Amino acid sequence: MDKVNVSLIITTYNWPKALELVLLSISKQNVLPYEVLVADDGSTEDTLQLVRKFQENFPVPLIHIWHEDDGFRRSAVLNLAISKAKGDYIMQLDGDCIVHKNFVGDHVGSVEKNTYLYGSRVNIQESFLETLFDQKRIGFSFFSKGIKKRGRTIHLPFFGRILYKKNNELSRKLRGCNLSYWKADFIAVNGYNEDMTGWGREDSELIIRMMNKGVAGKRLKYQAIIYHIWHKESSKQKLTINDAIQKDAIKNKTVWCDNGVNKYLSEKN
Repeated sequence: MDKVNVSLIITTYNWPKALELVLLSISKQNVLPYEVLVADDGSTEDTLQLVRKFQENFPVPLIHIWHEDDGFRRSAVLNLAISKAKGDYIMQLDGDCIVHKNFVGDHVGSVEKNTYLYGSRVNIQESFLETLFDQKRIGFSFFSKGIKKRGRTIHLPFFGRILYKKNNELSRKLRGCNLSYWKADFIAVNGYNEDMTGWGREDSELIIRMMNKGVAGKRLKYQAIIYHIWHKESSKQKLTINDAIQKDAIKNKTVWCDNGVNKYLSEKN
């Protein structure tokens, strides 16, 4: 595989204290992305000021993409950010997920044509949050305090590649906070469906349309490790609507959504 230019997209909303640790962990990567874009779903000025502070010494271009706060519109801000991404390969991360130092390199090392990649997450427990933020902790191991599902901290990429191959089934392990794919594959299905607002199913519905278009998936096990910071669950009041949209995409083998990324791409022309 030739050199891949990675645009790393981080979604965030009004939690600069967590975003700070995420950006710190990205700045320490063994393999750096081409650029980092913070996809901001309408945060207040505190988040912008944090990004500006990091921009002064960040090792790669760091770009803040913001739209007005009008409820949970993660799909829309991701489409907006990805439309502005200069890389040919997209990695997604949430602003509450600290990354292992080999996170980017593990994704890059597994890149294939017509393939999306997804990894798991280690959970940082609520009881550890005060220590986490006081110490600005970004490094963890199997024996670290304050985490659960610690088996997922084990970094053995070669072993993971032996165990997991490409497949054409949607995995229950899929998480949008640890996901990567070719930008061209994203545009080919018109990106995220912006009819899906509120929490739930927006990532899996996108992937279903990609799979309907012929893109296979591969799980990254024992690699691409992230540490998810505990927070209260988002409202699931739109989940029934989003679930119906996803079921329709499965039933009709949908490959295109009408309300997607193309509106932002046409604005650039």
